Amino acid sequence: MQWKLATVAAAALMRVLVMSDIHANLPALQAVLADAQDAYDTVWCLGDVVGYGPNPNECADTVRALPNLTCLRGNHDVAALGSSQIDDFNQYAKTAALWTRTKLSAATREFLAGLNSREARGDFTLVHASPRAEVWEYIDTVDVAHDNFPMFSTPYCLFGHTHRATSYVLDDAGGCTEKLPEYRQALPLAGQRRLLNPGSVGQPRDRNPKAAYALLDDAAGSWEARRVAYPIADTQQQMRAAQLPALLIERLDAGR
Repeated sequence: MQWKLATVAAAALMRVLVMSDIHANLPALQAVLADAQDAYDTVWCLGDVVGYGPNPNECADTVRALPNLTCLRGNHDVAALGSSQIDDFNQYAKTAALWTRTKLSAATREFLAGLNSREARGDFTLVHASPRAEVWEYIDTVDVAHDNFPMFSTPYCLFGHTHRATSYVLDDAGGCTEKLPEYRQALPLAGQRRLLNPGSVGQPRDRNPKAAYALLDDAAGSWEARRVAYPIADTQQQMRAAQLPALLIERLDAGR
């Protein structure tokens, strides 16, 4: 079956900045916004604005000021509000979550509390983790991806949570394959159902320390994955000052 982007009026066409897993890393977020410049008029943030990093309020303030924003809640956003258990977090994530809880402003709390776990925008379903388990499940294998395709009815689903830029394609025979991105190359979307992950702005885990995001061009029907360098040392210095765990600080250098 061939899937095509819905035909919409020209005025409704969007140029979307898609990002996820900012994790309170303001220098990384600023680098992404500077790199994208005027290439977008709409923003979809797939969750985890806070957690791990030193700038939860600054990142929340920056995100909520972006144009035509749709923002989802991620598991670290929920944890920061104290509305979910963090017993399953590793010791480093738990320490960071408890620290974040003490730092959230009233405005940030209100913003995070108002976020949904799933949204639909035209041909796109938006989730943080997966369409099957919107906040927690990791789509990190072809088998898990394959099992999630029946869980959304739109041609495309955007997700984050794994901190890895990738995509999964469902072919006409029902088989699923993973496609790693070719950065700054437009990927035509029409033709096959896809699960698309823009990667992580603030804590990449694919051995590439650069901040990751994507641009979705509604008119062209294309997806462009991007990476951009940011001053990692600035984030690390702030994390040390906040006495956040050393492992969380050091992993930024390696993108792991």
